[in-house]
This record gives sequence, C-alpha cells and structure tokens, in this order.
Amino acid sequence: MQPDELVALFDQQAPGYDPQWARTAAIRDCLYQLLDPLLSDLREDARVLCVGVGTGQELAHLATTFPHWQFVAPDPSGAMIDACRARAEAEGFAARCRFHHGFLDSLPPAAPFDAATCFLVSQFIVDRSRRVRFFADIAARLRPGGLLASSDLACDTASPAYAVLLPAWMRMMATAEVSPEALQRIREAYARDVAVLPPQDVAAILEAGGFDAPVPFFQAGLIHAWVSRTPA
Repeated sequence: MQPDELVALFDQQAPGYDPQWARTAAIRDCLYQLLDPLLSDLREDARVLCVGVGTGQELAHLATTFPHWQFVAPDPSGAMIDACRARAEAEGFAARCRFHHGFLDSLPPAAPFDAATCFLVSQFIVDRSRRVRFFADIAARLRPGGLLASSDLACDTASPAYAVLLPAWMRMMATAEVSPEALQRIREAYARDVAVLPPQDVAAILEAGGFDAPVPFFQAGLIHAWVSRTPA
C-alpha cells in the first residue's frame, strides 16, 4: 500500500476508530501499565515525541500520568490529528502539545527529545531500508541516551506459532465488530501491506536505525513492544 493510500485509509477510519476498538482496550492498558515504570525516570519536564500519534490514546495517557511533560505529535492523517487535538482540548492538556500534520521526516528540526513513542506504526513500512531510515530519523531527534518505546505486529509468518496466533487474532478483532469481509481484507493486508516480521528481525531493524540492543517488555498476541535507547 502506497503512503497516500494508507493516509486515506486512516482518514476514513478516524471518526469511528476509538469506539470500534474499545473492546480491545485491555491490550493497550496492559502495555501502558508496563510502559509507565520504564518512562518514570525521565526528567519532570521531559519533551516527548509521539510518532504516528493517531487519535492520541498514548498521548492522553502520558499527559495524565506525567502532568509536566511537553509533547510533539506528528501524524500524516489529517483526520487523526484533528481527533487527537480535539481529545487534548477536551481533556485539558492541549497547551502542552504541538501537533504536526505530516510524516515524521517533514517535522521541522527542534531541540532533542528525551523520549519517543511509536506504537503500531513502523509495521506499515514494508521496505526494510525505509524502515531502518524511519527509526534512524527518530534516533536523530533524541538526546544521547534518549528512550524509544515502540510496538509492532511481529511473528515468524512461516512458523507453526503464526498458524495458531493469526486465527486467534482475527477472532479477537471480530469482538470489535469488524465484519467478516473486513477481517479477510486485514488477513490479506498482513501478507501484502504490513511487514509482519519475526521479533528478532524487528529488533535488528531498531539496532540498524541507531538504537542500542532493544529490550522486549510486552507481548499480547501478535503485538510486541520494545524499549530502546540511543547511545549515551
């Protein structure tokens, strides 16, 4: 899927995105519960980059948990950015945010960030060299020793494990009232438009992008998450 097609898809999904996936919130909440202690040693007024912020779920969580942090939130989907901004205004933390409509590489240079988040974003970059450059761009925007928390769909798609996990994952998504036709399109997209790689391959891409050895800290079904740092 080309970048403009992906943006159009998320523009279309934005208005109903949060209500549709509300039934899978336990996965997100568990990730956040494990994420918070990893971020808690950042300075009180940390600057955090939320890459591919979407509707702002993790942004809202972090803004509430760490009330003095400042955020920059880029996303190429205008509809997603609008939803994120509306959430920030409604929940009272918009003054601590700068929103950017565009891909990460279009974000103007700024002072180095203390940390970044990047949840379920890089999996849409199928070309490995582009995916490495994507993480290198994040690394270049972090201070030395800066932290990245990232997650992606990951599995060895040729393994017996994937034959078990993928059908279960589809049944889980069906609880979010995803139609059988949409589930079939998602299954096909995983084979064509989403880079579902073995977890060790995703970790290797993070390292090639300039991060020290990534540490896995979460798995739920096909979602894996890592915490990584730029060299001190």
